[in-house]
Amino acid sequence: METLASENGPYMVLLALSVILLFLHIGLQGILATKELGSAWNAGPRDEGKKPTGVLAGRAERALENYKETYPAFMGLILGVAFVGDASGWGLVGGWIWFAARIAYIPLYLLGVPYIRSLTWLVSAGGLLIMLLSLI
Repeated sequence: METLASENGPYMVLLALSVILLFLHIGLQGILATKELGSAWNAGPRDEGKKPTGVLAGRAERALENYKETYPAFMGLILGVAFVGDASGWGLVGGWIWFAARIAYIPLYLLGVPYIRSLTWLVSAGGLLIMLLSLI
C-alpha cells in the first residue's frame, strides 16, 4: 500500500489544490455577498431568500456554480487515473490543464471578459477529456 501512495503523490497534490481552489471560490463569493448584504445577513439563517444583486457578487456566485459543475468529474477522473495508473502521464497533464484553466477562469469571470472566458472553460473541459482518454 505504501508503494501505491508514493506513486500517487502528484495526483493527490493536485486533488488537494483543487479543494483549496473550491474554498477560494466559496470565500470569494461569501466576501462579496457579505460586502453587499452585510454581516448580519451572512450570520443569519437567510430565511427571507435575499440574494446579492451586485455585479461582482453575482459573477462570483455564478463562477462558483460553474466550478461545482465540473468539479465532480475532475475528482472522479483524478482518483481514477491515480488508482488505475497513468503510464503515459497524460492523465496528470489533463488535470493540470483543468486546474490552470479553472484558476484563470475566476478573474475572467469577475471582470466580465467575454469569449476568452468561454475559451478558458473549453480548455478546462479539454483537460477533463484528456484525463478521460488516459483511462481508456
